[in-house]
Amino acid sequence: MKTKQFILGVALSAVMGGGVAVGSYKLLEDEKVVSTEQQQYPNVRYTSEMRSSNTIVPEGLNFVKAAQVSTPAVVHVKTEYSGNSGGERYSGPMDPFLREFFGDGSGFGERVPRGPQMGSGSGVIIASNGYIVTNNHVIDKADKIEVVMDDKRSMTATLVGTDPTTDIALLKVDADKLPTVRYGNSDDLQIGEWVLAVGNPMNLTSTVTAGIVSAKGRNINILRTSANDMSIESFIQTDAAVNPGNSGGALVNLNGDLVGINTAIASQTGSFAGYSFAVPSSIVSKVVDDLLKYGEVQRALLGARISEIDAELAKEKNIKTMNGVYIIDVSENSGAKEAGLQGGDVITAINDVNVPKSSRLLEQIARYRPGDKVKVTYLRDGKEKTAKVTLKNLNNSTELVKRSKAEPITFDGATFEPVSRQEMSKLGITGGAKIDGVAKSKFRETGMKDGFIITKIDKYPVEEPSDVEKLLKNFDSGVVYIAGVYPDGLKAYYPIGKE
Repeated sequence: MKTKQFILGVALSAVMGGGVAVGSYKLLEDEKVVSTEQQQYPNVRYTSEMRSSNTIVPEGLNFVKAAQVSTPAVVHVKTEYSGNSGGERYSGPMDPFLREFFGDGSGFGERVPRGPQMGSGSGVIIASNGYIVTNNHVIDKADKIEVVMDDKRSMTATLVGTDPTTDIALLKVDADKLPTVRYGNSDDLQIGEWVLAVGNPMNLTSTVTAGIVSAKGRNINILRTSANDMSIESFIQTDAAVNPGNSGGALVNLNGDLVGINTAIASQTGSFAGYSFAVPSSIVSKVVDDLLKYGEVQRALLGARISEIDAELAKEKNIKTMNGVYIIDVSENSGAKEAGLQGGDVITAINDVNVPKSSRLLEQIARYRPGDKVKVTYLRDGKEKTAKVTLKNLNNSTELVKRSKAEPITFDGATFEPVSRQEMSKLGITGGAKIDGVAKSKFRETGMKDGFIITKIDKYPVEEPSDVEKLLKNFDSGVVYIAGVYPDGLKAYYPIGKE
């Protein structure tokens, strides 16, 4: 019996020993396989091991720095519109006699009221003392502009100036030591480079999305409203997700530098569909600088009518390159004419920067002011030539236009004050004179109320208070018609007799 037990024990020991041996071999085999995989794929980790993004994000693709730098300087812009803001319309017919003075588009008649509206967008703090850049369409015709900081502080903003031709506006809040975004060089952006869009889409504050630069110098005809429009479209196209509310927000590179202001999306639904567009920082910085220095954007013109070059035009005109801009003709007394450029020339570069299409040419010219000289490289009869062109303004002059600060005046017992930028934007006017003290003046018999903004006297525009006195003194006798608008958007006209 003992002998059987001994044999059985030895057999069990052998079996268990073999099992342990097989198990040990399998365990070692598993460890060997894991070790081999880790050697082949050193960045592969189990999800439970991902303690820090720094260990898994390749150098150069970490968006954390850019987000941390830019997010505090991107604000939520909230706008408020009264029932009559934004150009209230009137349905009643206009007296034919008055139409002779004020035209068909004056819109006098019965008021059609509308309820109050709210708007939302984004803005970027570019100066620590409270200057904020946004899109013109974000604040256009707003009664009130409120800015909410990333730290949830809320401030009322005033409108410094706008440039509808680039869709840029400049705001100011009364604050100091604010976080800012540093301007980057949009010229250095490369197709395929990573960028971040920072803004407040759909009221989701402080939202960051990433994408790449899909194209540059893109013209989408979103700002152009007429054949004579001076709009400049040379957008940076990206695939960073942008939605309503992102307008006016920052497009930044991986350093957190501002390379564009997000402006539009290409969409058939109104929501992001894969493409977004931003105004390049090279244009933004120039517009802002002009608004601060002159109160107006200084538009420089080459003085040439241009066209894109396609295969059909190239064949028709025997053009040897598709990377350039065709000159149809040049204006008399323009910088282009004086420099010797002529119809049929093909411009290929401005100051040694290639301009393969018209949007890139317009973008380059938009960086300069009237009086500046640029080097134009062009082809004529297949030969490359250069010319120094002095850029001019719309009046073919090199003078800069500076908006003078209008002063209040007293005339016929009433006080006339200049109209603020915000009121002009809200009411869709370019100037005017706001009356006060009607009850004690000669204007009381007209029915005019305090706060009325005179924009036209007979057929003549009123840009500032001094125009009222100058125009009314020029009428010797008869009835003079005064047209204008009240701060709530109500348009009106008043006859005033002159002895």
